[in-house]
Amino acid sequence: MTYEDEFDVVDEQPVIEVPGAPTRMSAYLARPATTGDHPVVLVGTELWGVNEDARAVARRVAALGFVAIVPNLYHRTDPDSAEGFPHSDANRTHAFELVARMTRDEVEADLRAAAAYARTYAGAADRTGMLGFSLGGHFAYFAATRLPLAAAAIYYPGWLPTTGTALSRPAPLLDETGAIATHGTRLTLFFAERDHVIDAAQVDAVRRALTAAGVRHEVTVHPDAEHAFFFPGYETYDKTAADASWEHVVRLFRDELRVPLT
Repeated sequence: MTYEDEFDVVDEQPVIEVPGAPTRMSAYLARPATTGDHPVVLVGTELWGVNEDARAVARRVAALGFVAIVPNLYHRTDPDSAEGFPHSDANRTHAFELVARMTRDEVEADLRAAAAYARTYAGAADRTGMLGFSLGGHFAYFAATRLPLAAAAIYYPGWLPTTGTALSRPAPLLDETGAIATHGTRLTLFFAERDHVIDAAQVDAVRRALTAAGVRHEVTVHPDAEHAFFFPGYETYDKTAADASWEHVVRLFRDELRVPLT
């Protein structure tokens, strides 16, 4: 049995009203072409925003029978960010400037609005998951503290135990771990042994916090892998780690979002 291409996929680019926001939020949505019970999976992007890598992941998720939506969390501060940013030093600096202007409450509002929009297709309002990479993994961890997610698959999430970057302001996001347990969310986290952003001490801190809070979780450190190992085309791409981790993602969402195996 294979997990891919079980559903024909259609996609669209909605613009979503977020209550209280000064702008409308663009997003990328991929969904099965068939009607039926298709739970929602939010997708959190890397620093580069809603680029083709993020869109390809959404289509891959939709091919498993989920409604995948990738919200543009930069919409409040950069109206030209809907297509994401090409990789460059200048765009990296710009994106970090946008990240520094985000607040927890605004990101929560954006994620809730994206999920609510996606549920108009899903018919599964009580079953939502999230998948995130790097910065998007950080956001997925945050979402698990605020939203009633059934599951979150989190790739190499930066800045969880440290103060000052992304949503680890004014205190480390890891301090909010107890809230994940209250939602009953199951987490699967993937780290890279040779990650230049997240060292072994940070991974251990995440493990300890999750265990102490009683969160259902699995942590995998992929040997010899580097940060951003998931995406083909990156110098750091590691096919072994990417394939193995994806199998875990599929099983997590199948088990916790309760899409029956065929």
